[in-house]
Amino acid sequence: MALTPSTMLELGTPAPDFSLTDVTKDRATSLDDFADADALLVAFWCNHCPFVQHVEDAFVAFAREYAAKGLAVVAIASNDVDAYPQDGPGPMRDRATAKRYGFPYLLDETQEVARAYRAACTPDFFLFDGERALAYRGQFDESRPSNEQPVTGVDLRSAVDALLAGEGIDATQIPSVGCNIKWQPGKAPDYFG
Repeated sequence: MALTPSTMLELGTPAPDFSLTDVTKDRATSLDDFADADALLVAFWCNHCPFVQHVEDAFVAFAREYAAKGLAVVAIASNDVDAYPQDGPGPMRDRATAKRYGFPYLLDETQEVARAYRAACTPDFFLFDGERALAYRGQFDESRPSNEQPVTGVDLRSAVDALLAGEGIDATQIPSVGCNIKWQPGKAPDYFG
């Protein structure tokens, strides 16, 4: 299990635009669809990653809890579906249904959205404020599949709570880690070097 950290995109970066297919509803979903939300969490996600699977149930519960507080959540899958068909649209839809995702699950077939966000791993979290400026990019919590730490979401919860309360978020943030995004041949970004 390779461990890849988030690239830690610069705080204050505007949310890159996107328009991708939500596999749960078979329709396009764009950044503008979340314009009324007080905050937006973009999570780069996939079906087969053990790091995603490790936090999945807690993350789904977190998203449901915080939706009532004004946080919009969207998950984006950017893996190469030719090499990893379990991360393709049919399995994505099945997973979202089985786990009762309450948020859109989008397919980034060209991987251009992952590149725009400088996403590196799954899961990779990007929290944007009401003006869609990046306020947090870091771990859900310190739990990993290989340690005994409970999955609580404490780091992300603290950031969202502060943001929704109009308080500052500590700029000292711990990168998310997980499986690397599975890039299509010849499409690996140059932002790792």
